[in-house]
Amino acid sequence: MREANRARIVDSLKRHGQLTQVELAGITGLSPATVSNIVKELAATGVLHTSITSRSGRRATLVSLARQIGLVAGVHFTARHLRIAIADVARTIIAENHVPLALDHRYDAELDRASLLLTDMTESLGGSVRDLLAVGIGIPAPIDVRTGMVSTPGLLRGWEGVPIAESLAARVDRPVYADGEANLGGLAEAREGAARGAQSAVYVRAGHTISAGLIIDGDPYRGVTGKAGQIGHVTIDEDGPICRCGNRGCLETLAAGPALLGLFRPGDGMQRLSDLLVSAERGDASSRRVIADAGRHIGIAAASLSNLFDPERIVVGGELALAGETLLAPMRHALERSALASSTGIPEVVAASLGERAEVRGAITLAIDHVNIESEIPIASLA
Repeated sequence: MREANRARIVDSLKRHGQLTQVELAGITGLSPATVSNIVKELAATGVLHTSITSRSGRRATLVSLARQIGLVAGVHFTARHLRIAIADVARTIIAENHVPLALDHRYDAELDRASLLLTDMTESLGGSVRDLLAVGIGIPAPIDVRTGMVSTPGLLRGWEGVPIAESLAARVDRPVYADGEANLGGLAEAREGAARGAQSAVYVRAGHTISAGLIIDGDPYRGVTGKAGQIGHVTIDEDGPICRCGNRGCLETLAAGPALLGLFRPGDGMQRLSDLLVSAERGDASSRRVIADAGRHIGIAAASLSNLFDPERIVVGGELALAGETLLAPMRHALERSALASSTGIPEVVAASLGERAEVRGAITLAIDHVNIESEIPIASLA
């Protein structure tokens, strides 16, 4: 019983990052006295860290996992960038790197690059890649949870038929866990961002591609093959352009980065989404209209998703979300027109709070979720 209670407290801290002892008692169902005793025991052995804080005008003991337990890493591949972060098990990022990628990058070269960067980053911290307890990795495509491979052909050329986590694990000799980027962004926003506290939420990642993570009680719902939440391939116009998935008129063909940039003439200087965002911020009417139309299309697709999934909150992240209300206001309007309303109205639509770090923080959280903290505690300290 003592070991089970200790595990409940450690698992709660892995999930929530840090909690007061009162919050720990509420989440675990243990008595305040039991929580206090276990916290003191594990703090004395270096497993937990405690500090004094104030909640509602009262002193409270804030509890988190101790940093010295070990390190984890998060790796996030987008269509154009690679971001890597190393953090302790309390989710504090202590090293970070960000490099551009060629548009049609291949898995072998980029996993080699990720491995080298992880080695360099851990060595710069005075250690080695062997100090990593686990690594989480996110890619811009759904991953079949049964095979560890991209679940749908055509969504990520150069990465198909590859067991991604297994391939990186072979390079770094550490446990690796993989998921789609929208699931990881949603995981991070649910645990520590704009979706925290929501019973169910949708994280829409809008940028070079568009996808969504469905979150239930703080965890992603992936479906049988990992394809749950692929909002970018909801049909908006059945006579529309051919999508990379092979269908016509998918949301991505109307509202993802390449489609938006393709609306401008070659001489307009719209090479990347960042160019469009800067132009819109400066007040360019055409740029603002393009972003607003994208918001409307995303809102229509989100309405279908809302009718099926019934989320409490929709969190919008990705590079396009940096447009703020230029994107979100038309999205809300389309959602109001097309989604079934409940007694409380339509789902709340908010901007992501973790910005461009959401997915890499989700990869870190995925890694922490798979770390067996108890196995990292010296046996003598648990006696």
